[in-house]
Amino acid sequence: MTLPTSITPAQPDTRLGPIYALLAYSTWGLLPIYWKFFGATSAVEVLSHRMIWSAVFLVGILLVQRRLSDLTMLLRSPRKVLVLLLTASLLTFNWGLYIYGVNSDRVVEASLGYYINPLVTVLLGFIFLKERLYRGQQVAVALAVVGVGYFIWQLGTVPWIALSLAISFAFYGLLRKVVAVAPLAGLAVETLLITPLVLLVVSWLAVSGQGHFGESLPMTLLFIGAGVATSMPLLWFNKAAKRLTLATLGFFQYLAPSLSLLLGVFVYGEPFTSVHVVTFSCIWAALLLYSVTAMRMRGRVGGLVGGSNTKSESHSPDSQKAKP
Repeated sequence: MTLPTSITPAQPDTRLGPIYALLAYSTWGLLPIYWKFFGATSAVEVLSHRMIWSAVFLVGILLVQRRLSDLTMLLRSPRKVLVLLLTASLLTFNWGLYIYGVNSDRVVEASLGYYINPLVTVLLGFIFLKERLYRGQQVAVALAVVGVGYFIWQLGTVPWIALSLAISFAFYGLLRKVVAVAPLAGLAVETLLITPLVLLVVSWLAVSGQGHFGESLPMTLLFIGAGVATSMPLLWFNKAAKRLTLATLGFFQYLAPSLSLLLGVFVYGEPFTSVHVVTFSCIWAALLLYSVTAMRMRGRVGGLVGGSNTKSESHSPDSQKAKP
């Protein structure tokens, strides 16, 4: 196939950027459908297979791309491996909690967590990296706090799944920002580091007769497919990040929790009360203010930064989080 003269391998076709972003964020947003197929299967077992088959799939991709050297170079750095062990622990917690939230009929609350996440990330950047928190961002964080506070006050319960997802993912992104690693290789190492532990879990479940792997062909394929469902959106995201600005990519990130919210309310019939309306409205207003402020600040420092830089990778759902 002949490339158009205006496009070279060093300059990806930017027209495909929105398509890749749409594929990535739509898949993340629709993942609750996939986890629901596991029914009453424990979140621990689903998570264990997600880790195992993600490791297999990611290493396979690196092998096909002839990038195994990226993996071996990372494993030779004790400092990076130590940081990735910490991020892998956060990732394991985040993924497992999301699966639990979805399969315990709390998709709406899980979606709230990923709406809050960008604001928590900004706050952590201010606290730990001494990044400037602009006035609009300060108001956005305050709005988010008001929204969550109203939820707690009215319902008398803490949305712990939402807060845990947002905080764990934000700390994951913070640590991945500190250590400079390629998203794909980094996620491969993270899953490989956790694989020995989850292999023990799967083995124990099999020996005790509580495991579901091999129970039926559909269930076995679901377990294996968890690795593909996890890894493919990351690949699409990476392709989008090389072709889009941070501002454009930033708007796409709200597609995932929006789709999950719609699934929770209209497909799975979860309650969305007036309290939810107020809470989500505060969060949406905060995100709008945050996005507008970020765009204005980038404009003042010389225009939008390309989506292929380190920051876009370190703040990405699956490159950090590899999302839900």
